[in-house]
Amino acid sequence: MAELKYISGFGNECASEDPRCPGALPEGQNNPQVCPYNLYAEQLSGSAFTCPRSSNKRSWLYRILPSVSHKPFESIDQGHVTHNWDEVDPDPNQLRWKPFEIPKASQKKVDFVSGLHTLCGAGDIRSNNGLAVHIFLCNTSMGNRCFYNSDGDFLIVPQKGKLLIYTEFGKMLVQPNEICVIQRGMRFSIDVFEETRGYILEVYGVHFELPDLGPIGANGLANPRDFLIPVAWYEDHQVPGGYTVINKYQGKMFAAKQDVSPFNVVAWHGNYTPYKYNLENFMVINSVTFDHADPSIFTVLTAKSVRPGVAIADFVIFPPRWGVADKTFRPPYYHRNCMSEFMGLIKGHYEAKQGGFLPGGGSLHSPMTPHGPDADCFEKASKAKLAPERIADGTMAFMFESSLSMAGTKWGLKTSNCLDENYYKCWEPLKSHFTPNSRNPAGTN
Repeated sequence: MAELKYISGFGNECASEDPRCPGALPEGQNNPQVCPYNLYAEQLSGSAFTCPRSSNKRSWLYRILPSVSHKPFESIDQGHVTHNWDEVDPDPNQLRWKPFEIPKASQKKVDFVSGLHTLCGAGDIRSNNGLAVHIFLCNTSMGNRCFYNSDGDFLIVPQKGKLLIYTEFGKMLVQPNEICVIQRGMRFSIDVFEETRGYILEVYGVHFELPDLGPIGANGLANPRDFLIPVAWYEDHQVPGGYTVINKYQGKMFAAKQDVSPFNVVAWHGNYTPYKYNLENFMVINSVTFDHADPSIFTVLTAKSVRPGVAIADFVIFPPRWGVADKTFRPPYYHRNCMSEFMGLIKGHYEAKQGGFLPGGGSLHSPMTPHGPDADCFEKASKAKLAPERIADGTMAFMFESSLSMAGTKWGLKTSNCLDENYYKCWEPLKSHFTPNSRNPAGTN
């Protein structure tokens, strides 16, 4: 596979044209009477026309045929994709899933769309307010099928197997420890090369942004220049039997046929694009004196709500870093939170739970449900000699955090058969260390 090229920068106003058709971008205007190379001009809007300039998202695509050239959409089986948050009764318990099983290619061919499974979520698609967490489990490429989402943006986190993603803007190769965002309405198709698994955070009605840095200053966390946007690439060919375009609309699945590949965009310009990011580029902020800082310092991207400082969803990572805090219990503290916290593990061992929480699995701690380090972690960290140490080397855990109260789906809580019924037992060995007659117990650092 030839090395792919990208444009650098988050949310930039970009322009790209396939080098096979130099000058394909119109000069000085968006939709001339006749476009260069007799292409069609098509605008893709990711925001209302009248949004302020700072939040206005749109791109112009110059394509061989407009995307409207298709047969009518018809309803298809939606598999395990849902937005029904009342399928099963609410469960306030701490939830943990074992690694989700990938279907064997020798038994059944499953592509990215067929392998989508909704695990949990909250909110309402029709009012453009909410989110969903999906798991994808697949073993074959999409071939002459593409997908687009009318409901929201997909933040895709591959955990096992790389993804070659064809989009209307060009191609991206996304590997484990990288993420990508396919924004609302963008058509894409995914090639896989082995049995493949990963996580998806879907947000309705808003787009992901870089978090504000406040007193951190101008630099830090995920730097804008490290986000990569594909360059224009097109294919121009008829598809025998028709190309299938799959659409998720109001939580349901639909399909339409068309004669040609949808990846027929010769040139484009704008600021509404797909993009990818390598998690190794995250610049970690951490305490260098005492106490464990709040996990918001590890936020890569945020999808804001209308309330200042409150997110529909944050994407947070727990990357390799130094731990140097003095006189401090260094693992994550015990916590009850007004937010929902879904955690996944790309690789390695999460620092607060060395066993049970495995790559390809997950956990959900609902609002005000207590959680924190298991008993073994507490005992070790309470007695450890506090010297500078590396934390989470070879590991990448992440969190989808939301201000909404997420509910599990029937697939997540029952059908998947991955729910760990013994999760609560990791806290059972915790015991009282209370010393009423001694304020300063011996052996503390």
